[in-house]
Amino acid sequence: MATPLLPPFTVETARAKVQAAEDAWNSRDPERVALAYTEDSEWRNRGEFFRGREAIKDFLRRKWARELDYRLMKELWSFTDNRISVRFEYEYRPADNPSQWMRAHGNEHWEFDQHGLMRRRDMSANDYPIQERERRYRLA
Repeated sequence: MATPLLPPFTVETARAKVQAAEDAWNSRDPERVALAYTEDSEWRNRGEFFRGREAIKDFLRRKWARELDYRLMKELWSFTDNRISVRFEYEYRPADNPSQWMRAHGNEHWEFDQHGLMRRRDMSANDYPIQERERRYRLA
């Protein structure tokens, strides 16, 4: 894409930003994911609150150690100048019960700095068990 993914967002750049986030998270690479955030990015992820890229990397390492075969879908919900809201679903197998599949549904609200890095991420989600045959998201 020739257009930079910087605020103020357009519908095209907001959608591209969401797709880039989905692609990065599906890589399950904490180093890659963390590059999209400011050095002092503030996060709320469910009941966890933390700040900074190193904390983000630590969180993601723990997350993907607990959530096996993680696969995510993000969808643009709304946007404004430097903010984007998404809905998401992801599926995984809990490390402590790998025969059980789970699906999480939730929302994220993102705020970006002038360089297009996310300086704030606020996430809420709910998880519930599913059968393997009910899965929607599979690794390619």
